[in-house]
Formats: sequence, C-alpha cells, structure tokens
Amino acid sequence: MTHNTTHTTTRGPIPLPRTATHLLITIGALGTIASTFLSWTWTSQFPGDLTVYGYPAGLQIIALTAGALTLLHSLTLYNTPGLHWLNPGKNTTPILLTALSAFTVCWFTAIAIAVDLGGLVNLEPGAYTALITSTLPVIGALALPHPNPGTGIRGYLTKPDQPHPKTTNPITERAIITAATALALTVFTYGIGIDNDASETFIGYLLAVVFAAWGLVHAGLLDRYATISAHHKGFAATLAFIAAAIFPFTQNDDHNANIGVNILIFATVALGLNIVVGLTGLLDLGYVAFLGVGAYAAALVSGSEYSRFSGVHFPFWAAALTGMAASLVFGVLIGAPTLRLRGDYLAIVTLGFGEIFRIAVNNLDGDSGPDITRGPNGITQIPDLNIFGFNLGQPHDLGGFTLGRFANYLFLMLVVTAIVVIVFTRAADSRIGRSWIAIREDETAATAMGINGFRVKLIAFALGASLAGLAGTVMAHVNYSVNPQPYQFAGAAPPNSAFLLAAVVLGGMGTVSGPLLGASVLYLVPEKLQFLQNYELLAFGIALILLMRFRPEGIIANRRRQLEFHETGQLDVPAQTTLADEPAVNKAGA
Repeated sequence: MTHNTTHTTTRGPIPLPRTATHLLITIGALGTIASTFLSWTWTSQFPGDLTVYGYPAGLQIIALTAGALTLLHSLTLYNTPGLHWLNPGKNTTPILLTALSAFTVCWFTAIAIAVDLGGLVNLEPGAYTALITSTLPVIGALALPHPNPGTGIRGYLTKPDQPHPKTTNPITERAIITAATALALTVFTYGIGIDNDASETFIGYLLAVVFAAWGLVHAGLLDRYATISAHHKGFAATLAFIAAAIFPFTQNDDHNANIGVNILIFATVALGLNIVVGLTGLLDLGYVAFLGVGAYAAALVSGSEYSRFSGVHFPFWAAALTGMAASLVFGVLIGAPTLRLRGDYLAIVTLGFGEIFRIAVNNLDGDSGPDITRGPNGITQIPDLNIFGFNLGQPHDLGGFTLGRFANYLFLMLVVTAIVVIVFTRAADSRIGRSWIAIREDETAATAMGINGFRVKLIAFALGASLAGLAGTVMAHVNYSVNPQPYQFAGAAPPNSAFLLAAVVLGGMGTVSGPLLGASVLYLVPEKLQFLQNYELLAFGIALILLMRFRPEGIIANRRRQLEFHETGQLDVPAQTTLADEPAVNKAGA
C-alpha cells in the first residue's frame, strides 16, 4: 500500500509516513557501517591500513561514525522513542546533510586510494560496498519532501524553522552541557591526533565534521545548546577550560600538545584583536607587531645569554608585566596620533606600523643600528620558565601520565587565555564596552551623544595591544627564541596579521568563542595538510570569499551583527548566542 507524502513549507513539522524512501536511508546507513568492517584496499601503503577485516581503521572509523549518525537520523523518521530531540521539526535537510557526510568520506577515500596507489584495481570489495551503500541515503534524502518547495537547492541551504524547545530542569541542562563538551573534546582530540603524514585521513575528518555540524545547525541543536549554555554560562565556561586541561592527558605525543599551545597563543592574540576590530570596529592590519613587542621585551629580560641585557633575569610574572607594559606603551604611542583617522586610512597606517616594527627589529643588529635585537638572528636560548619551583621545560609524572614540556606550557597558556577571556567579557559588559559598540555602529552619532570617541578608541587600542603582549611573553619561552620573520602582514606561518584578522572574521566578530574557533581552524588545517603550505593564502582567500557570501557574520554569529548582514525575513531562526558571546547587547539597547 502506497502512502502519500505530505508536502509543507518550512513552517511547522513535516509528517513523514513510513515509506520505501525511509527504508532506503536506513539500509544505506547500515550498509555503510557494515562496509567499514571489510577491507577497502589490499595494501597497507595507504594511510590508516584499510586492509583488515573486522577492524575499522583510519578513514573507516570516520565513515563508520558518519554512517551511525545517518542511521540515527533515519530512525527519527519512524518516531523512534528517545530520538525526537535529534530532529524535533522532522526537517529533511539535516537528514540530507548527515547522509552527505558519509557519502563524501566514502567517495573521497575511494578516489584517494585510486589516485595514490595507481588505479581502481587497488579497491577491495569493502570500498565498492561503501560507495554503493553511502549513495543510497543521499538518494533517499533527496526523495523526501523538499524543505521549501519551489526554491530548489537554496531551500536546502536555508535553515528551516524549529519548534519551540520544551523547558528542561537545570540538572538536565547541565548534563547536556557536559555531554556536549565531552563530545567536542573527543572530536578535537581525534582530529589533532591524526598523523601529519596522513593528509587523506584529515581531509576525510574535515568532510565528516563540516557536513555533520551543518546538519546539527539545520536541526536546531546548536541553537538550543547556545540557549542552554546561556542559562549556565559560568558552568559552560568552566567545563570548556576543564576539557582543555584534560587534553594533554589524552595524547601520547608531546608534539600534539605543542600544537595545542600554539593554537591557544594564536587564539588569545586573536581575542585581543577582537576588541579592536570586533567591538570597536577599527581595522588594524599591523596588530601582530604588538605580539612581537611583548615577545622581544620578555626575551630581553628573561636571562638569555644572547640578550642585550644578559645579566637581567626577571621571574615570569615580571617578564609578563614587562611585555604587557611595552606593548601598552607602543599601543598608546601609535594610537594617539593615528586614531583620529577612520576606515581605510587607519588600516593603511596600522599596516605601516606593522612593517616598521619588523624592519626596525631586523636592523637593530649592531651594524644598521644599535645592537638590541641581534637583527635577523633574533634572541635565542631563552631559558624555560620556573614557576614556584616547577620547571616547565622538564617532563613531569602526574597520576601515571607523563606531561612533556609543551603540555606544561599548555597549562600556563590556559591560565593566560582565561585571564584574556575574563578581561574581554568584563570590559565588553562595562560602560566602556557599550561605548565601543556605539562607536562601531555609528561614531558620529556616538560622539553626538557625548562619547569621547578618541579616548574610547585609544583605550581599546591599548588594551588589545597589552593582551597581545601578554601572549607574546609566553610565546617567546615556548619557542626558545624570537626573530623578526613571523611578524609580518602575510606570508609567514601564523600568527601574522592577515591570519589573525581572518580568525576574527571567520569565527565571528564581537564574540568570545568565535576567534577561539577561528584561530583553531586556521592553525590546525595548515598544520595537518602540509601540501597546502604553498597555497595557504589562496585556500583561505577562497574560504573567506565563500564565508562572506553565505555567512558574513562568521561561524559563531553575534546577534546584532547577524541582523546587520541579513535582510528582514532572511533569517528563518534567530541565532541564539550566549551572554558571553554577545556582550552588552541588551545593555546597549537596540
């Protein structure tokens, strides 16, 4: 007996009877899961060793996870008890996107095997099974009622309406936050643990994460999580830092902890830039120079035998204050004569400052200028920190785990990041923060209302510079040295000014978690995909173009900026942001 499928618009849930279409999705998902227990190729030369029967590995694990998510979404079509939360609106778009996660992973793996090993002959029956079964859910999802009939592919790209979530008790909400944090830690740990030589595995990981996360967005789960975390923002922030502290204990290779340290440094500096760009609306193209000022200032007073002041050895707290003070002074000196400029003129001046700093420290070598920074050679052999008798350069055993040098510095950077987050949120929620937002929205109107625009902008510039200097003091000790090469607008490995600005824009201007996410993505992707090193700017340029076209407010949107970038009615579901992610919006007024 054939059942007619009811077509509705995006307003309200779509009643979906049990049809052959639903069965096709379920069979395809089960087949994808089963295929991961078969051999996909005959040789172990392909990353991950996909030759073993009954033991998924590498890309097979990713395909298995994507297939399991597809199966869960398919079960929601049958009103399976306990799974209503996964797709409460019974929308078809999340099902399609989740099916695409498994589809892209399986097809990419087969193509990669054929290309790397020299032909389709290298595919085993398990790979062909995965190709066929992963295609079935996509076909079935496309056969389901269109989420917005008459709109074509754009209907699948537009997030549908979601039913109003039911009120839950605080204990349940905290349990949801805990589970989501554990899931995020697991996903990040798996990704960062992928070997740098296994670029194929990391690409498959990215494909699965992107489509799965896209599906969660369209299902409304991320919006509901943001709403819940806003009710318990202190608890959510604490869990996030606890998860970051647990990360070193999940790694056997200290190199991964090194990646984590650099991500935190990059993210902390990006968060400081977010004060200038995201909250105040000042386009600063030379911000990385303040990071360099803090790093050089700390290097000069930290006891390096190659320092101009080799006899001076400040403790860490004094070196950190020195780096912050030096960056603060430079921020005021540069900002005082330039912040009366606006727009492109300010951007050009700050770009010039960044280049002047790099050229200056390059020439302070004793030949072209005074011998202070040793020019291109930089200041090397900066000793490791010793805090309260704890030498961060030595491995330590803790609870049966051996924490290496970079794990020690990761804990230190967590403290620094927490300080920067607190400063950012407290400043943004203060009277000066509301003034920053007013300046960003309309400086002329803000000045007419009695706000001293120059003073407010100078405070933002100086505060952002000092936070960058704080991160620079840690970076100098982590890298053992400082040299002029990284402190340029673009071209060097991050952090540089272009990548810092991209992290803020990509993650979401004016938010706390946006720059943290943007910095993590921009640092981790080039680190894992070594073949992109010569094309980093091209790849991220394309990514930013696509982002500006489809989501100009960034991945994690500030509610105010989201409304600015979209016309009325274009947003089907207003993004729910935490109070930390949208500072002072309610206090500043509409």
